[in-house]
Amino acid sequence: MSKGLVAYFSASGNTKKIAEMIAEEGGFDLHEIAPEKEYTKADLNWMDKKSRSSVEMNDKAFRPAIKKSDLDISGYDKILIGFPIWWYVAPTIINTFLETYDFAGKQIVLFATSGGSGFGNTVKELQLSAPDVEVTEGKLLNNVSRQDISEWVKQL
Repeated sequence: MSKGLVAYFSASGNTKKIAEMIAEEGGFDLHEIAPEKEYTKADLNWMDKKSRSSVEMNDKAFRPAIKKSDLDISGYDKILIGFPIWWYVAPTIINTFLETYDFAGKQIVLFATSGGSGFGNTVKELQLSAPDVEVTEGKLLNNVSRQDISEWVKQL
């Protein structure tokens, strides 16, 4: 029987709520991709070109540090990775996560929350950080009900 993991990064709490529902509906384990240094409201001000998130997203090689954890992904077959869309792609902390673990032989499915944009080049940019595994665009989950999530999880 395959075992699933929902790993997520959530700067404001929106993605966390969705990740928790997915984990519950699918019977998956849950793991937060936590930044070593938490993001403040000022850090997330996308209108300020000098804000932390703006600086990170303007440099595709930037890899924000993540908190150390005892996560062992070896027992998981399917890994759902969730995040908010920043500048039409995943935040670079997701690249950090993908480059930290060996995902060979795993199925990676993405999900995201967004204030208005879609996945854009997300899969292409994340694939570079996990070249030995297929990264699949999953679903944009904005304003969804538990029923919507349940139906999506069943399709996985």
